[in-house]
Amino acid sequence: MEKDWVIAYESKQEYLAEIARSVLSDNDIESVIINKKDSIYNSFGDIEVYVNRDNLIKAKQILQKL
Repeated sequence: MEKDWVIAYESKQEYLAEIARSVLSDNDIESVIINKKDSIYNSFGDIEVYVNRDNLIKAKQILQKL
């Protein structure tokens, strides 16, 4: 991942991260989901949604409504 990408949203639930990515896409903000959950014990780790640093403030404002 490039250095200009930052976390805009985190969740333990994959479907919430997918909803966040979809909402961002609907608002013309490119995003990427990185699953950092442990592959053996699914109770550890988060699923993170990354956006370009330039879109972070707008993305967080949009995602507050989730």
